[in-house]
Amino acid sequence: MRTQSLKLPLLTAILAGSLLLAGCGSDGGDSGSEPARGPQVEVDFTEIQARGTLRAITSYSPVSYFIYRGQPMGYEYELLNHFAELHGLELELIVARDLDDMFARLNRGEGDLIAYGLTITRDRRQDIAFTVPLNTTRQVLVQRKPDGWRQMRLHEIERTLLRSPIDLAGETVVVRRASAYQERMRNLEDEIGADIDIVVAEPGFTTEQLIRMVAEREINFTIADENIARLNRAYFPILDIETPVSLPQQTAWGVRQNAPELLEALDSWLSNYQRDSEYYVIYNKYFENTRAFRNRLSSQFLFSEGGQISDYDDLIQANAARIGWDWKLLAALIYQESQFDPNASSWAGAVGLMQLMPRTARAFGAQNPRDPRESIEAGVAFIEWLEDYWEERIEDPVQRQRFVIASYNVGQGHVQDARRLADAFGANPDSWDDVAVYLEKKMYAEYYNHEVVQFGYARGIEPVRYVNNILYIYQHYRSMASIRTEPEEDETIVLD
Repeated sequence: MRTQSLKLPLLTAILAGSLLLAGCGSDGGDSGSEPARGPQVEVDFTEIQARGTLRAITSYSPVSYFIYRGQPMGYEYELLNHFAELHGLELELIVARDLDDMFARLNRGEGDLIAYGLTITRDRRQDIAFTVPLNTTRQVLVQRKPDGWRQMRLHEIERTLLRSPIDLAGETVVVRRASAYQERMRNLEDEIGADIDIVVAEPGFTTEQLIRMVAEREINFTIADENIARLNRAYFPILDIETPVSLPQQTAWGVRQNAPELLEALDSWLSNYQRDSEYYVIYNKYFENTRAFRNRLSSQFLFSEGGQISDYDDLIQANAARIGWDWKLLAALIYQESQFDPNASSWAGAVGLMQLMPRTARAFGAQNPRDPRESIEAGVAFIEWLEDYWEERIEDPVQRQRFVIASYNVGQGHVQDARRLADAFGANPDSWDDVAVYLEKKMYAEYYNHEVVQFGYARGIEPVRYVNNILYIYQHYRSMASIRTEPEEDETIVLD
């Protein structure tokens, strides 16, 4: 047997820290040393509930977690939200670069569980405890049909394909690093009594990327779970996935071995939820709807593939530069306002991408707020005005940005009222978290009638949610953008 490590320079989506991708890699360090096995912290569900935040480690993939047309989506992503909501927890999503990174982060205590379809193996049970299985699948050989296969008879195609694991003797098979596929290929060598040239992909490459490389003739063979391979074949019909290389195997999520309370909570929820029709809606959405998968994978709006969030990225980038904002934050605000629909309108009369009221649109130069360019330019001019207003009052730029976003939604007058209330009740008027509490309280007569309040009643819960939602979307956009660049520091996605 000869096991190599394949460097794949044509794909640039290699990440470090907590950002992204899925499914292959080393232990997350630069030294190449073996990661410590087993839990290194004592944190169970009681501590998680006291903290109020569930820290879930996951991975980018077009099934588990992704951004499509500006919206975070994914099988694991949706299930995590259901579990967190059931237990009244906020969700903090930590996106690991590879499988080894997931295991290391879990056992170091950086996350509470691995929410990803891990194949259950005896070796992995030395590192983590598995939940009840989520799915059952088997590993298959992903290979390419011959050129001109559409004009060939079935038996002619069959003669060109490998149909038995024995046929892999002497062949080169590229697999994800640290994956169950790598382990399976090594076991298969013993079973067939011959060497397979196992090439291990560099850290940062997903199963989906290796499948694409087979379809595009960059490599000849890889291994994938059958359900993932079937989805990808819908997009790459030249692929053949009919040769199994394993018996059926179960996949599950993972927790630290010393977190029995969390394991019990997850097992109880999964066992019940998998009997609910809602679970099958989610499963079918991501694993059975091949047309939707094909449309996502071919779309420029699957952010990791085409790199676009919306049709208006160029306009957003140019205008964000005027105010010194990360363009992805401005994109998140526009998504929250209109979901990138230039014809969107609200019950109150706000229209366009940035949902400007007619008077505000005219004041900042938009004669036709349904025109994307005019709407974005006017909306950014309004943000620029708000930046100037708050610059005199809030020194910290991070805090100030939150005040600006809230003011875009509800007006700076109501936000100033909340600051005055915070000050009157002994809170910090320069901290958005403190001011948000009193902005919500402006819904109640005791507060909107307070002597320091000048602008009366406000449904304050709306601007608070507005700020949280925009920051939530922004963190997703930042993470996806980081697929193309290696960050200097670890980052997390906090889902408020």
